[in-house]
Amino acid sequence: MRPSDPWGRLKVLKNRHNGSYTWQVIAGSATLGLVVAAGAVLAAGPWDNGQRKAERALAVTADRTGGAHHGRPTPDGPRPAPSAPAVLPALGTTTHDAPRDAAALRDTLAPLIGVPGLGDKVAASVIDTATGKQLYGNGATTAMTPASTIKIATTTAALSALGPDHRIATTAALSPDARTLTLVGGGDPTLSKAALRSMAADAAKALREDDRTSVRLAYDTSRYTGPVLHPISPNDNIAPVTALMVNEGRLNDTDRGPAKRTDDPAGDAARAFAAQLEKSGVEVTGAPREARPADRARTVATHRSAPLAALVERTLTNSDNDIAEALARQTAIAKGESADFAGARRAVTNELKKLEVPVTGAHLADGSGLDRAGRVTPALLTALLARAADPDRPGLRPVLTGLPIAGFSGTLGDRYQDGSEGTGLIRAKTGTLSRVNSLAGTVVDPRGRLLAFAFLASGSLSAEQAEPALDALATALARPAR
Repeated sequence: MRPSDPWGRLKVLKNRHNGSYTWQVIAGSATLGLVVAAGAVLAAGPWDNGQRKAERALAVTADRTGGAHHGRPTPDGPRPAPSAPAVLPALGTTTHDAPRDAAALRDTLAPLIGVPGLGDKVAASVIDTATGKQLYGNGATTAMTPASTIKIATTTAALSALGPDHRIATTAALSPDARTLTLVGGGDPTLSKAALRSMAADAAKALREDDRTSVRLAYDTSRYTGPVLHPISPNDNIAPVTALMVNEGRLNDTDRGPAKRTDDPAGDAARAFAAQLEKSGVEVTGAPREARPADRARTVATHRSAPLAALVERTLTNSDNDIAEALARQTAIAKGESADFAGARRAVTNELKKLEVPVTGAHLADGSGLDRAGRVTPALLTALLARAADPDRPGLRPVLTGLPIAGFSGTLGDRYQDGSEGTGLIRAKTGTLSRVNSLAGTVVDPRGRLLAFAFLASGSLSAEQAEPALDALATALARPAR
């Protein structure tokens, strides 16, 4: 099997000796294995009530236990080779009562936490998620600029307030006289052209039933309030924050990372919808205008986003700023707050308080972490990760499953290069602003304990120096004590 990220970008394994691609070999070997296996089944003898007679004969040979059976046994034949032990013990089965030694961990992290590449201020927290016990702390309650690690707080609050199955609806409402159709934005930044095409087809069908072949088009963005521009806007990292947009307002076909953005995402979405209506045989008279639906307008088309669980995973894996800001506003709406930056801040903060995590010192200036005024503590981030790992809170699990995997997916896909001890073992959210770098996530330690960690650094000269230093700290958690 080849690893891939959750959003469809397949990653081909390379032979580390010569760099050649080996997927053809893997596929061929798999096919050959199936053929050999099928032959072995046919050669093993007839089936009797779902069990081969050869297997039944083998089962009664009580004194011959152990590894693989090769061929039919004979009375004087050799005993089967003993089975090899499991490569990895099941999580928590061998050392469930043996948590990591805190003193040894302090000795391990001490020389790594003060390296110059991290800058002039570093705060850290490492906890055992099963017990909540802090194993290491260095300014763990110090509020720092989190950059994109704040998305852990945003997504946890959204899941807590709305549930993992919640979907964001975009609708089209037809006026009672069937003369005006209004595209109503619900706040889904992942709305696609394909979704608009499907909605247009449904709306056209409703218009034909009313004997209408033409319509005026309006669009409604009133679900969100306040300024649409993020404090750093205009910026390639985020579109204007509005309740109606297509593909995050991107002006290319990308679905992640920086990209040129439209300055009128709602108007562009309406014009794209008008084009799809025309293709469905409905004439759109005049240019789309911004307005709310008429009183007693009826919904004739609906598109629902992917479940919130999937949106959370995409937010964390790709560090998606547009979805993060949308989730913050969806939380605000669910909690009765204004759907703007201030309302989202209040709603997310209050939802975190309900989860009984330490919010002292936190200032959730935005949902994405692009605002440098944001502040969180390492202790808050590790507590949130522990809540997401809590077996009694399965609805929060997407916060963990969405974290990028070291060396494989998302924003960690090009970190932890070949040979790194952390590759594949660390799952973490990255954070990067000018002179601010952070890393927060989970790792299973050598004792089989799931640890949550958060390392926040400021004053670094460059990400090229800070990121390897952060990666080394996380990797140290995966190593046996020395």
